[in-house]
Amino acid sequence: MKTYKNLIEVVQYFSDEQVCINHLENLRWEDGKPQCPHCGHDKVYRIEKGKRYKCANRECYKKFSCTCGTIFENTKIPLSKWFVAIYIATSHKKGISSCQLAKDISVTQKTAWFMLHRIREMLIAEAPEMLTGEIEIDESWLGGLEKNKHVNKRVGGTQGRSAKVKKPVLGIKKRGGDIIAQPIQDTKGTTLRPVMLKHVQEGATIYTDEWKGYNGLSTTYNHKKVNHGAGEYVRGQIHTNSVENFWSLLKRGIVGIYHHTSHKHLHRYVDEFVFRFNSRELSEKDRFDIAIKQSKNARIRYRELIADVK
Repeated sequence: MKTYKNLIEVVQYFSDEQVCINHLENLRWEDGKPQCPHCGHDKVYRIEKGKRYKCANRECYKKFSCTCGTIFENTKIPLSKWFVAIYIATSHKKGISSCQLAKDISVTQKTAWFMLHRIREMLIAEAPEMLTGEIEIDESWLGGLEKNKHVNKRVGGTQGRSAKVKKPVLGIKKRGGDIIAQPIQDTKGTTLRPVMLKHVQEGATIYTDEWKGYNGLSTTYNHKKVNHGAGEYVRGQIHTNSVENFWSLLKRGIVGIYHHTSHKHLHRYVDEFVFRFNSRELSEKDRFDIAIKQSKNARIRYRELIADVK
């Protein structure tokens, strides 16, 4: 399989649509045996001069292509542009804005915005493993600075932990390993504890700051705290510096590239940064191929993205 090391090589290699189709088929059906995305039947045959397939299951008999059930299904955008967009979104450490992507691949900003959200949908970790060993846990509040807003749009009393205009995101990172991050409703212990029980194995050593929402974790974990309020950030092995490194990347990306993220779509941006962070040791080609593999079952429609949150 072709090795591509940079954006120029990606553009050159995937300039032909059939090359893109072949690459998608090879990654989706690694054993070389296409399966029906409708019923899962493994006996299919090619039709339309090899452009599509038809299921051999008598109860199905449906036609499909390699894009069926993926983020590329029914798209009018060539796969060559999709692949360039995916490569950029997965290789740029801080992401890319829809305005810039629209210019780079010659589509409208609306189309680029939709493409990026579809790409973020496929970057979600399907089944993250339970974290063990030494775990750092911290939460961060994302939202615009009131001092940067027009006077008539500023909201008072929003410094620090305020849910009036900010959204908390919980980060759980294994030292030397992956991070799990997700927006949460608040930072109360009743909210934090179920998330930690879901992702951190009992008995693990966890490091947090002194926030009261972490009180009581010592009954399940080996819990150690560092007191940020007293100016203490490191005490031997007790610190949350690793997870805070992720916060710095996330916040710089949002402030410098996206400028603003709504609470409705915040989880998609967080998933995007988590994917890049957890694949940081991989080559850009391997990261790109993993993203393509995850394109199935990640389709999201435009009307779902713009629908009001109830």
